[in-house]
Amino acid sequence: MNPKHIDIVAFENTYAKDFYNLNIEWLKTFFYVEPFDEEVLSKPEIYIINKGGFIFFAKLDDAVVGTVALMHIKTERVFELTKMAVSPKHRGYKIGQQLMQHCIDFAKSNHFKGLMLYSNTKLENAIYIYKKYGFLEVPLEPNSPYVRSDIKMELRFN
Repeated sequence: MNPKHIDIVAFENTYAKDFYNLNIEWLKTFFYVEPFDEEVLSKPEIYIINKGGFIFFAKLDDAVVGTVALMHIKTERVFELTKMAVSPKHRGYKIGQQLMQHCIDFAKSNHFKGLMLYSNTKLENAIYIYKKYGFLEVPLEPNSPYVRSDIKMELRFN
């Protein structure tokens, strides 16, 4: 499938419901919704934006078709790439890769030291894409915030 041209825009409160719906659908399709997910997804301003993080949306015409967040973590100038989801009817058009590239460009232009993410090895396509963009596997801490995570990856810029 050919990539679709999308516009990537920053978080506005009017997109909060899209952030929730896209991620809940993705989680229910591939895993299940953990209590931590429900809390963060239902209050993105409190858990992501107000804590120094960022949320971006992929728009095709006027419809939001994808989203991703960069969540501030304790490691200085390293952000967690998280909550990436693309609507089911728009999967396969490289929208996730466009969101990923936007996050990498944004991180570099804002002098982040790197990005990290948690995933699951059953998501073979996602793991392939992360590696394609330069993410490397690092040890997963025993108290990972997500029960479903069995892999942790990092992309360093220095």
